[in-house]
Amino acid sequence: MRHTLLSVLLIFPLFVFPFSFASADPATLTIHADKPSANKIPLLLTGKFAEHLGSNIDNGMSAQILRNPTFADYPFVSGGQTPDGWPRILSDDNAIADNIRRAAERLGWPTAAVGQLVESRKAALGHFWIRAGEARDITCSPDVGPSGGRAQRVELRVGGCGVAQYTFLPLHRVRKYEYRIVVRSPEITSLKLTITAEGQDKPAGSVAITGVSTDWSTLTGSLELRTDAPADSIYRVSLTSDKPGQLVIARLLLYPADHVGGAEPDIIRLLKESHLPLLRWPGGNFVSGYHWRDGIGPQDARPTRMNPAWGGLENNRFGTDEFIAFCRAVGCEPMICINGGDGTPEEAAEWIHYCNDPATTPLGSLRAKNGHPQPYNVKLWEVGNELWGHWQVQWTTPAGYADRYRRFAPLMQKVDPTITLYACGAPVLWGRDWNLTLFKQDADIVTRTTDHPLVGGNVPASTDPLDVYRDFMAVPDLLGRKWAQLRDDMEKAGVKNPRLAVTELQLFAHLQGQGGPLTRETLVTPATHAEALYDTLLYHRCVELLPFVDFVTQSAIVNHGGGLRKERERVYANPCHYAQSAFAAFNDATPLVIDLKCPTEKAPLVLPEVKPHGPVPDFSILSAVAARAADGSLLVSIVHRGTSGSVKLTITLDGSAGKEANLWQLTAAKPWAANTLVNPKAVAPTESAVNVTNSVLTLEIAPYTVARLRIPPK
Repeated sequence: MRHTLLSVLLIFPLFVFPFSFASADPATLTIHADKPSANKIPLLLTGKFAEHLGSNIDNGMSAQILRNPTFADYPFVSGGQTPDGWPRILSDDNAIADNIRRAAERLGWPTAAVGQLVESRKAALGHFWIRAGEARDITCSPDVGPSGGRAQRVELRVGGCGVAQYTFLPLHRVRKYEYRIVVRSPEITSLKLTITAEGQDKPAGSVAITGVSTDWSTLTGSLELRTDAPADSIYRVSLTSDKPGQLVIARLLLYPADHVGGAEPDIIRLLKESHLPLLRWPGGNFVSGYHWRDGIGPQDARPTRMNPAWGGLENNRFGTDEFIAFCRAVGCEPMICINGGDGTPEEAAEWIHYCNDPATTPLGSLRAKNGHPQPYNVKLWEVGNELWGHWQVQWTTPAGYADRYRRFAPLMQKVDPTITLYACGAPVLWGRDWNLTLFKQDADIVTRTTDHPLVGGNVPASTDPLDVYRDFMAVPDLLGRKWAQLRDDMEKAGVKNPRLAVTELQLFAHLQGQGGPLTRETLVTPATHAEALYDTLLYHRCVELLPFVDFVTQSAIVNHGGGLRKERERVYANPCHYAQSAFAAFNDATPLVIDLKCPTEKAPLVLPEVKPHGPVPDFSILSAVAARAADGSLLVSIVHRGTSGSVKLTITLDGSAGKEANLWQLTAAKPWAANTLVNPKAVAPTESAVNVTNSVLTLEIAPYTVARLRIPPK
């Protein structure tokens, strides 16, 4: 029996969505292929974000395996920031030892290594390194590298000693490894690099390194591990000398031989296969204290500095040239966020000169000297990151940012008038004052702003896990309304042709307490399937607001937010990676008018950052977008975000559709399902064929499903 539609419909341009049904009737979707939008879906909509945070770049996007390869003094952070936004550094030895123990356990290092790490650091050996041999036979001290900065002096009283580090290796993929060492010694002329599986006496591989001299030398080579070396073991990489004497080591790096210009080949492959259109870099919070000149020139001459946002180290091996090379290997457009914190307008302008000038100019010639004569032509630039936040180096006020933007923007655009600038906007859920101040003071020079909807907050363990999920499923609708208001605010302020880019996005709830039904295992996070549904829902809202939203750069590429994971040198995908890859097919397609009728659910308002905006309207359990691709195919994206069971969806097409559709689906039994190193395909897409009869097809869609139909023309 069919029931009557009770509530008022929410109407977006081109799309009609109901908010309330009397009961869970079967759903219908009608696609009006004769009513195309005047605006195409942006070519760059489904972008990603990379930041120098944790293992996102080092030991993530980078293929280099060893940690702290420059032997630098490692600053451990205590949490929190100084009044100016710098991280607070730990000085208590016991607290530092606790940090070292937790890191070693997280990395899967042997229990015995924990004590060795603590004692080696106390003995002035760079963090993550241990002494190879008896402690009484090895004395460590700080020294200075060939380009300044800390190097590691190691005095060996007997032969067979040196330094070592534990690590996993990508032996499932490659057995050959390349090393690079910058070293000098007053007495020693040769070294040995040895790789040995934990618990085994016989090395898996070793190589003699000759050519060590009293002057600094950069020595390179390779070694191949035995075919019977166990793929899943942890290995000890040791650099030793057969003779006593002194060594001064500025850096030691180890790469798998199949690296792509220093980048992780599995990550390059997965991003390329996903048709990633855009990558934002280098931050994030990191950029507010980053100076781009630290990351250019010969890698071994670049300084190692404290990471200005997260503590720990930044060795600057992944700078502008490496970022552009990474983007080109993937086939995506680069976007650079400049240092609007402790950087200057002149520094930002020079960065554009370096990237975009011909080789005949001073900074263009510097780029050419560094091996890149052709201009990079970076067209997308963001003026600062989250400068409204007290966790940013040199954060500021609404009026302060409006003043900064007026100092930065004209100088940057003078360098290259063809670039597109994005101002640093505040989150639309609470930052309207910041945004209105910017538009009021800078309406004549602002055309585009940004949003970071990192929504969630602390949630008590007593909360029903599905209530957290339901709140998140209502957030995209809430953001859609707030973005529409932002567009109207920009127009009223006199901003011409206003546009928005969502430059950071992920689920952002955090567990508070313990002992309830909400646990780390049942909380929806960026690593879980819920992020796949959430991101796709946000893409739907962006399409509804065309042409206002330019693109989304979801957070992030590797080991930060949702995307790819690299653990123990193995790479696998979070569910959202598959969903983003699927929606990339819609980029540059033409949206079509649809009518969708389906049941609804309520958001219980348990998320502290959503509750102030309630009560929010009930959300439709299905969300959909339809579009015509350039090849004439009809594309349909569907999300079942409800929790009460499967929905029978009848889709009515126009007469130009073919007789068979390809159905791509990503689904899970629970929204907190996730992929792991042990089970990397627990949530993975499936594909099947669906018959189209008289321009009608019917689907049974399970809850927690992202689906994409591709229907060729007749």
